[in-house]
Amino acid sequence: MRNITCILLLLLSIVSCSKNDNEIQQTPTESMYYPSNTSASWETKSLSSLGWNQNAVQPLKDYLNQKGTKSFMILVNGRIVMEEYFNGHTATATWEWNSAGKTLVASTVGIAQQENLLNINNKVSDYLGTEWTSMPLNKENLITVKHLLTMTAGNDDTKQYVIKSNLTYIADAGTRWAYSNIFQKLTDVVNKASNKPFETYFNEKLKSKIGMEGFWNFGTIFTIYHSNTKSMARFGLLALNKGKWNNEQIINESYFNESVSTSQSINPSYGYLWWLNGKTSFMIPNEQNVYQGFLVPNAPADMYAAMGAKDQRIYVIPSKKMAVIRMGDASDPVNPNFAVSGFDNELWGKINAVIN
Repeated sequence: MRNITCILLLLLSIVSCSKNDNEIQQTPTESMYYPSNTSASWETKSLSSLGWNQNAVQPLKDYLNQKGTKSFMILVNGRIVMEEYFNGHTATATWEWNSAGKTLVASTVGIAQQENLLNINNKVSDYLGTEWTSMPLNKENLITVKHLLTMTAGNDDTKQYVIKSNLTYIADAGTRWAYSNIFQKLTDVVNKASNKPFETYFNEKLKSKIGMEGFWNFGTIFTIYHSNTKSMARFGLLALNKGKWNNEQIINESYFNESVSTSQSINPSYGYLWWLNGKTSFMIPNEQNVYQGFLVPNAPADMYAAMGAKDQRIYVIPSKKMAVIRMGDASDPVNPNFAVSGFDNELWGKINAVIN
């Protein structure tokens, strides 16, 4: 009888363990959250629920404040985990994206392509007509829309005003990576392809779809988007979900994946106006030097980022279901940068202390 009882207890134990294992396997993962397009409400999530180190939060805030930050946000699965404002900045105040807004342009180009209005492999002159540069015609005709997306148009990158006389030849398109403002011609391409002003098309196809607020400032040196912090976060959330917002695929997923993948062999850390971490080497604006290693060593290897002058940032980390936003003045006012800087690595050191 004792043997039978022991066998029954063992069987019950096995069944109980199997049941518990099954329950664990069936525990649902947290759903992705999208804030309403018509309401100011936005779900939040506590640091403690994520098991983050709350003792490291104040050092992060102190660092951000010392480095001229105006606003900082962290989203996890779309929910706000941190939302901080400094130096009198508020949730409704607008600020410049600078070159972080290039990613808005790249996204709008992708939407125009999926609507069969353009093809990024076509010549720019197919949309703008010939002689839109001061290059020899045979060299101008080498430049495709994709070359503008990847900073490989071969133009003289020392001339920042985007006027015809400054768009001169340095190298054949596709053979040289150089960061410059020639990307702004993409807004003209979308304008001609859609027969609508770029901002009108952008507002219809992207901004209104995800509930963003903001406006474009078009100039011959810089084309800059301005918005509040949560609008920047909305775009970060769209990017985290590879162009999807709720149940609508706003940016074709295949195109978006191309955007955040190495776009050419010269600078592997650059996609379609997105900066990429975790590659073997990288280049930076105003130089032709190649640096070995990750763009931001302290950041997750799968991170892709929108980066603008004076350290405007959208960091997107798919492995952590996370998007991080930073807006503000330059972290180093004496030596303000055009895009990537040492600030990124220092900041990620502080973020890692919180999230790991």
